[in-house]
Amino acid sequence: MKKIAIVILNWNGAAMLRKYLPSVLLYSLDEATVYVADNASTDDSLSLLRNEFPECHIIEFDRNWGFAEGYNKALAQVKEEYVMLLNSDIEVTHHWLTPLQEFLDSHPDVAAVQPKLLSVFDHDKFEYAGACGGFIDRYGYPFCRGRIFDTVERDNGQYDYPCEIMWATGAALLARANIYNILGGLDSRFFAHNEEIDLCWRMRLRGYKIFCLPESYVYHVGGGTLPKSNPMKTFLNFRNNLTMLYKCLPDKELRRVMRIRWWLDYLAAFEMLVLKRNWGDFCAVFRARRAFSRWKHDFDADRQQIQSSRTVVDLPEQRSFSLLWQYYVKGRKHFSDLP
Repeated sequence: MKKIAIVILNWNGAAMLRKYLPSVLLYSLDEATVYVADNASTDDSLSLLRNEFPECHIIEFDRNWGFAEGYNKALAQVKEEYVMLLNSDIEVTHHWLTPLQEFLDSHPDVAAVQPKLLSVFDHDKFEYAGACGGFIDRYGYPFCRGRIFDTVERDNGQYDYPCEIMWATGAALLARANIYNILGGLDSRFFAHNEEIDLCWRMRLRGYKIFCLPESYVYHVGGGTLPKSNPMKTFLNFRNNLTMLYKCLPDKELRRVMRIRWWLDYLAAFEMLVLKRNWGDFCAVFRARRAFSRWKHDFDADRQQIQSSRTVVDLPEQRSFSLLWQYYVKGRKHFSDLP
């Protein structure tokens, strides 16, 4: 049996499958078994898979489970040692899996790896959702080698070396199946957004490492499920990010960070309204704050378990500075400019 299961989660994504699945099959079948898990699509995704891509294994659901639970249910049905969570809008390249698998084979303390993500539309530019590996600042704001907020760098080889990171993008995440399962996988309550950062943070707190290996690279469309301007995306990002902090921050930091985030979140909301005149995102931040307040105690048991089982006290990939201060006040727009 092959070591890697590539699992592509699909919902009404026939156009993406038709365009990008051929590259996955062409460059992956020697090393991996390819599965498409379908979240009860109503388009022609299933007929497309059966008629044009018979080499794919189909996992068919009777309802849309969302990103997080969809992957959990799909990965429960595969038996391979390593599992690759791969978005349907990814174009892969020749031998892209080889360095990822070899690194996991030779580094038993590494739980997950990701390739370098470049833009489908400009192959010399990083892609927003993962770029060359993810980090977070002291207040939970994620950023990447190659992308800070909306500033996306060109790829000039400046990050072409293996790097230990805080989180690997869910667009192309290769993980050890046993560790994924031991930790309970992605938090299905998130539905979508921040769930891979939450999972990787839990991996790091257990002492496992996560790497980006730029020797492997893929091209990503990005924003295929929810466009960046969608208020639902804003709602999920704010609510889930706060929940992730509540679960994973140590006691000594939790109250202070949450107090400061209260001010920062409402400042962001008013910036959306006053400067961007975006009423939908403005309301989404308020709804996210309310939703977090209503459900945060549902995660008390998770928090207790995570904190009691952590083997690492401080994570160097969780940077001690404020990303907002560095970006907007200091004018540091690139990863290499940060302290």
